[in-house]
Amino acid sequence: MENFKYIILGAGPAGLTFANRLLALGETSFLVLEKDQEAGGLCKSKVVDGSPLDIGGGHFLEVKNRKALAFIFQFMPKAEWRQYHRVSTIRLDKSEIDYPFESNIWQFSIRNQLRYLYSILTAGSVFGKPKPENFKDWIIWKFGNQIARDYMIPYNEKVWSVNLKTMGTYWLNKLPKSSSKEIVLSYLQKKSKVAIPAHALFYYPKNFGFGEVWKRMAKKLGNKIRYNEPIESIHVHNKIINGKYHGSFIITTIPWRVVNFLPSIPDDIYQAIDSLQYSSIRVSYYPEQIQTHAQWTYVPNKSVSYHRCLYRSNFCTNARGYWTETNKKRAELHSTRHQPFWINTFAYPLNTIKKLEATKMILTYFSNKQIFGLGRWGEWEHMNSDIAVTKAIEMANAMDKKYHLL
Repeated sequence: MENFKYIILGAGPAGLTFANRLLALGETSFLVLEKDQEAGGLCKSKVVDGSPLDIGGGHFLEVKNRKALAFIFQFMPKAEWRQYHRVSTIRLDKSEIDYPFESNIWQFSIRNQLRYLYSILTAGSVFGKPKPENFKDWIIWKFGNQIARDYMIPYNEKVWSVNLKTMGTYWLNKLPKSSSKEIVLSYLQKKSKVAIPAHALFYYPKNFGFGEVWKRMAKKLGNKIRYNEPIESIHVHNKIINGKYHGSFIITTIPWRVVNFLPSIPDDIYQAIDSLQYSSIRVSYYPEQIQTHAQWTYVPNKSVSYHRCLYRSNFCTNARGYWTETNKKRAELHSTRHQPFWINTFAYPLNTIKKLEATKMILTYFSNKQIFGLGRWGEWEHMNSDIAVTKAIEMANAMDKKYHLL
């Protein structure tokens, strides 16, 4: 039995940040266990067709998160990153407009401008109707029938591949916050007045894929990472992993659903874990060069399998081609015969209506056993990498302060 103060499950952004922060605080009694042969989690990159490609989907570094940037730049200095103004578009039938949809209605034909402006101005939110509790009804309430039917509902059904009425509305801070006044002003001035909540400005490595920074974090840890170590069991009371690693504290950044807990945990906790849902995506690469000013495009049309297309030559140095992201349920209906692809089984946590209640039960129960959830999968929250970094720093600081003398 190997004994450590901290055992960290998963070498993605959250796990790597937590471990490196411990090291910076002078803590050396820890071990990171990673099921794959390399670090990075969903942020891994591989060289494909002569240039890096992010095989877990599109990931970009938020410019506004100063705490995360200060930490990340210790491993990959700011000089190795290039800053971009976000240019993302929406492809709808024969039109392609800038994102977000509601502040760029003026880019459509006159006929569609009238349809979509009318949709916004007759939406339930404009008239003070009560906000719905499920995502599908919220879309109609917020944007009106026409925009919901043509864009928001089909796009989100493609991304999540579930009944949107099973999803809640508590997570919608990820969408642009727009008022009817801002939308009308955008229309009249032909200029977006709606702020984009994330990645309006972003960093991407000059000479590498996004996975490079996580590789460097892992390298800093040396032999404190064990690769090819899938988590087969956690003994909850003794805090023993796979029957051979013991930790005073366990930090888990891996999906709760993949773990076998020993001995049996309470039925209500099992049920809460079982209620957590997720979506899987396929990332496919195509070598063709597409002429566009965008870094990525959203595609709501259901006759097209993928929901997002990323043009890597517009943010990745000396690259060509593009990659697509497709929900795995939809991807199974479409061939990948002629292009390389990667399946990410755990890609996005689903924000189901009762998810917050379930995660609160799970995290409370396990934290009382000195097992703590962290990051996208430990907290079952669709967080970007910079948020995972920030949360990991804060948790490491708090735990070191509380348990430093243990």
